[in-house]
Amino acid sequence: MIVNQPRPRTIPALALTALLALLLASFPAHPQESRLPSIGGTGGGLIAGQQESDIGQQVMVSIRRSAPRISDPLVYDYLSAITYRLVPSAPLQDRNLTLALIDSPAINAFAVPGGIVGVNGGLFLNAATEQQFASVLAHELAHLSQRHFARRMEQQETSAPLTLAGMIAGIVLSAVTQSDIGFAAIAGTQALAAQNMLAYSRSHEQEADRVGLDILASAGMDPRGMPEMFEIMMRQNRMQGNRLPEYLSTHPLTQSRVADTRSRAEQYPDENIRDGQEYHLMRSRLQVHYAPSPDVAVETFEAYLDRPDAQKNDAIRYGLSVAYLEDRQYDKAVGILNDLLARNPGRITFQVTLAEVRLAQNRIDEARVILKNALDRNPGNYPITHTLARTEIADGNGAAAAEYLRQLTRQLPGQEHLWLKLAEAEGMARNIVGVHRARAEYDVLMGDLESAQRQLRQAQEKLPAGAPQRQVVTERLAEITSRLHALANS
Repeated sequence: MIVNQPRPRTIPALALTALLALLLASFPAHPQESRLPSIGGTGGGLIAGQQESDIGQQVMVSIRRSAPRISDPLVYDYLSAITYRLVPSAPLQDRNLTLALIDSPAINAFAVPGGIVGVNGGLFLNAATEQQFASVLAHELAHLSQRHFARRMEQQETSAPLTLAGMIAGIVLSAVTQSDIGFAAIAGTQALAAQNMLAYSRSHEQEADRVGLDILASAGMDPRGMPEMFEIMMRQNRMQGNRLPEYLSTHPLTQSRVADTRSRAEQYPDENIRDGQEYHLMRSRLQVHYAPSPDVAVETFEAYLDRPDAQKNDAIRYGLSVAYLEDRQYDKAVGILNDLLARNPGRITFQVTLAEVRLAQNRIDEARVILKNALDRNPGNYPITHTLARTEIADGNGAAAAEYLRQLTRQLPGQEHLWLKLAEAEGMARNIVGVHRARAEYDVLMGDLESAQRQLRQAQEKLPAGAPQRQVVTERLAEITSRLHALANS
């Protein structure tokens, strides 16, 4: 079952790139921890590494506040695995990345200074193979490694600065109306400046193609996936007429560039590299997520099974099981998943999904047994542990859920939805100090340092002097207070 992150405000997917442009223009979008570092003067050279890190943090704050995101642990776990399969082959100065999984069916991916890599759910829908999907990630990692965005930012500051008032008005209006209306209000010169800020040059694109192909080959993946993915984008461009796919609005693509990439890819050995099954399982999962309704998803996957040899395709059968789950046809979902597990013993995706079905049926003990057995074989696994926490919350066992969630927040401290879930579990367990601490970390990730400070002060007041936990809270409170003072004096 796809789990979406809580989103107090949402904006359409097309708003994201303009939002990034606003952030990178060093304007305080929020009164707390929203002042971006100066990019530098006309002769200052590229922005420094620490400045890139600060920019990346602010971009993530804005994404967390405004962009709809998918928090499904199975999909996120796959995205993390495939990204870090590529990372050792990428010439990155800093290999600590932050991933953002955007809930949009459009083709898009982006990478910005500070190691932020974003991927739309729609990339799974449009990339027919894992090699094609990985090629987009490799291309974005190449942009990041070559610091193309930083170079573009420096160029734009000297040649076409944004008119911030119009940009802010347009983005705020779009956030309020949840439409593209706000962007119609942005003056043409401002929109052009934003586009120029975000669009890579031909030379940068060619360099990212070349470096991306090397990344794919070095990581044991097929470089031919890149020209194949470009062809898919070109076909979508032709089908949509004058409306460019979102990705192409910032990554200009020409037929000559496609041909050049194809020629370069053919120079690598043809090793007949096969996709991993997990990619196709996640693709099926997201096809159900983006289906107009659960019954349409069921009809679609049932039709897939009518094709020759489709019964042997585990990804199609898995997609049908997820569709049955969403359509509340639980017994049918269980039948497929049990058969898949008989053929693929111990496969985590099938185990977690079977537990999700048992949870939906309120058969909590069965879900718990499935997940605990899986966790014994896969200690620390994110999707298993996350689903176990959900199981304990469903059973009213806040203390057990909190223990699982504390493990996850140590593994993935930047996932704000985990801190919210931890606060819920701590409240269920009547651990008020734990609630305040979890809420404080959530507030920090959302850029609201004053609220985090209040939460920590309340936690501090409830702890006796000399208690080890009070010392931990006091130290964290000092860090937050120091950051607030630095912002006030900047």
